[in-house]
Amino acid sequence: MINEDFAAEVCAITEIDPEAVAFVQDRAMPERTIDRLSRLFSAFADPTRLRILHSLNVTEELCVCDLAALTDLSVSAVSHQLRLLRDRELVHARRDGRMVFYSLADEHVSQLMAIGEEHANEG
Repeated sequence: MINEDFAAEVCAITEIDPEAVAFVQDRAMPERTIDRLSRLFSAFADPTRLRILHSLNVTEELCVCDLAALTDLSVSAVSHQLRLLRDRELVHARRDGRMVFYSLADEHVSQLMAIGEEHANEG
C-alpha cells in the first residue's frame, strides 16, 4: 500500500516538460554561488550561532565575554562559533586595544535574520 502523504508528493507519471526545464536551466545559479549559499545557510543551522546572530542583531556590537554570558557558554565555545561566522562573512570583528568586538557584517545579515524569524513565526 502506498502512503497517501508520499503519493501526493510524487507525480503519477514521469514526463518531463522540456520548456520548463530549459527555462530553469537558462537561469541556473553558477556552482560557485550555490556553494557559497550552501555555506551561508549552514551557518544558520545551529541554535548557538542563531543566538549569537540575534544578539548582534539587537545591538551594534558585543565582545566575546558578553556573547558567552548571553548564550550561557564558555568564551572558548563562543569563539569557535564566531570563527565559523567570520569565515561565512556573517560577522565582523573590530579590535580595540585588548578587546575584540563583534558586529553583523552588513545589513543583509540583519535582513536574513528578520525574514527567517518572520517565516519561523508564521502559522
